[in-house]
Amino acid sequence: MFELMFCSLLTILPDYLYRRYAQGKRFGKEITFFSIWYELRWGITGCLMLTVSLITMIFYFHPTTSSATLYFRTVPILPEGSGRVAEVKVGFSAPVKKGDVLFTLDASKQQAAFETAKRKVAEVDAAMQTAQADVVKAEAQIGEAKANYQQAKDELEVKTELQRRNPGIVPQRDIDKLQVLVDQRQSGIDAATAAKQSVSMQISILLPAQKASAEAALDQAQVDIDKTFVRAGVDGRVEQFLIRPGDVVNQLMRPAGVLIPEGAGRKVLQAGFGQIEAQVMKEGMVAEATCISRPWVIIPMVITSVQDYIAAGQFRSGEQLVDPQNAVRPGTILVFLEPLYKGGIDGVTPGSSCVVNAYTSNHEEISAKGTSTSRKIALHVVDGVGLVHALLLRIQALLLPIQTLVLSGH
Repeated sequence: MFELMFCSLLTILPDYLYRRYAQGKRFGKEITFFSIWYELRWGITGCLMLTVSLITMIFYFHPTTSSATLYFRTVPILPEGSGRVAEVKVGFSAPVKKGDVLFTLDASKQQAAFETAKRKVAEVDAAMQTAQADVVKAEAQIGEAKANYQQAKDELEVKTELQRRNPGIVPQRDIDKLQVLVDQRQSGIDAATAAKQSVSMQISILLPAQKASAEAALDQAQVDIDKTFVRAGVDGRVEQFLIRPGDVVNQLMRPAGVLIPEGAGRKVLQAGFGQIEAQVMKEGMVAEATCISRPWVIIPMVITSVQDYIAAGQFRSGEQLVDPQNAVRPGTILVFLEPLYKGGIDGVTPGSSCVVNAYTSNHEEISAKGTSTSRKIALHVVDGVGLVHALLLRIQALLLPIQTLVLSGH
């Protein structure tokens, strides 16, 4: 309507003034309601053509969308394992810090496993002390075996020497018995030494490995106990935390609640513009937004990122072929906007619906030396008509509360 009224000032009004004062025709005489089309046909036709051209130019070079909101991510609250809730630490809605305990699970099974692993570590420590005592015992046995060996060896040497000096004085049978006894005592030394080596290997290799395994099992049991304490992963706020003691939770069931990270939905506004405006949307474009949760306020924005893909064309490979006919709704160009000034979106509730206008700026091309005069004029017109869209956005901002509270049947 505004465009039509504006265009009529440039077409219908001059046509009427020409016929009124140049041709002398008067309204109600030559110009009546029945002859308006014939008398003002050039002005009406020009007005319609100019209106359509102006609207097309405005909405193409200065696109608008009502599909804009402050999206925010949420973190589902789920335990790493499964179990029965023992205690709930927070209420239905509450602020939390990273590491705060939200609820705990029954840890009786994990506590039993922890105690078993702890006892296993103590058992290995006791076995190590016993093995050290066995080393002392083996060393004593080695000393005893060496003493017995030395005694038998000395007696053998004495009788052998007597036999050498006086043949026949010592029976050969006694010498053979002593030789067997010396060999036996040497075997005793070897056996005691092997026993000591075996116990030493247990102390240096086997028992440390068993202790390491027992300590690993103890650490795993402690980890399992820690998993029964479900904590907040980030700073934020817990919402709709409905879980209560006695409930059974696991990762396959519904989340225990929702954790909204601190600052989520308070920095970036996301808007979806029509596909026909894909060539116009550029990073660095200035934009304006008005949100229903903060009425009568125009927020200056700047486009920081334009997504290169349209979500409507996304598909997952499967057993059926993709039929483009199933994509009923055309997708939009996703654009990310940030406030031009610090604190620009303060007071806007995350998730709020907004209306966004983006404005094309051709200042650099107009200022370039190689741009022709006719093109400069055309670009000035393109930039100038953005004022119309800015005015329409402010009218929308004024009417938005009325439309919501009164005309929508609130």
